[in-house]
Amino acid sequence: MTAAAVPLLEVRGLVKRFGALRALDGVDLDVAAGTLTGLIGPNGAGKTTAFACIAGAERPTAGSIRFRAAEIAGMPASRVTRAGIGRTYQIVQTFADMTVLEATTTGALLHHPRLNEAVARAEEVLEFVGLADKRQRLGRALTIADKKRLEVARALATEPDLLLLDEVMAGLTPAECGAAVELLRRTLARGITILMVEHVMEVLMPIADHIVVIAAGKTLFRGSAAEAVRDAAVVEAYLGAPPAGDGAEAGR
Repeated sequence: MTAAAVPLLEVRGLVKRFGALRALDGVDLDVAAGTLTGLIGPNGAGKTTAFACIAGAERPTAGSIRFRAAEIAGMPASRVTRAGIGRTYQIVQTFADMTVLEATTTGALLHHPRLNEAVARAEEVLEFVGLADKRQRLGRALTIADKKRLEVARALATEPDLLLLDEVMAGLTPAECGAAVELLRRTLARGITILMVEHVMEVLMPIADHIVVIAAGKTLFRGSAAEAVRDAAVVEAYLGAPPAGDGAEAGR
């Protein structure tokens, strides 16, 4: 394999046990630089656990996680972030009593320890994500859409090369989803690679370069979005098998 062909992120045989529960049971996935990869699967499949292991919030029981060809499995979250991986959360983690600017500045401090430089970086990020006019609002006063946008801003302020997004479309209106997609496209245009967990398939499929499907903690499918929707095992595991004699796409 040439250096150019080495994935930005390469996960092999990822296992995570919580006591007797095997949340991940040998997950494999690759994320190529400059792409958007969707990570999908039924509830309880292990998607968020996989994110936690990649981001350093959980230590894998077994397996390899290589970022830029360097092993990061078991590395603490602070070192993973410094290495170039940013993350948002399935349940929004807004600093309720901080302003939008203050919360974003906490991310910028990672690479800009001088406060004035961190604030300047945070201002740039807020302009990019569309929250500049709300910089002095408290986190608790934001709408759910703006809270999610703030989470993305805080992650972007750490200057990641890989951004892990966990259900950033959940709870948004169609118009808000459209705005979120535009933000994703502009983020990709800046050279930032994206791996995202998402359940809003009609939004994810048109923008994803690649799809990884996991079910019961195992990788079920890796390929293009077009291939995923035609794969019988994916349809059965994620969408639900259609009734006998019904050729229509199954419901979720």
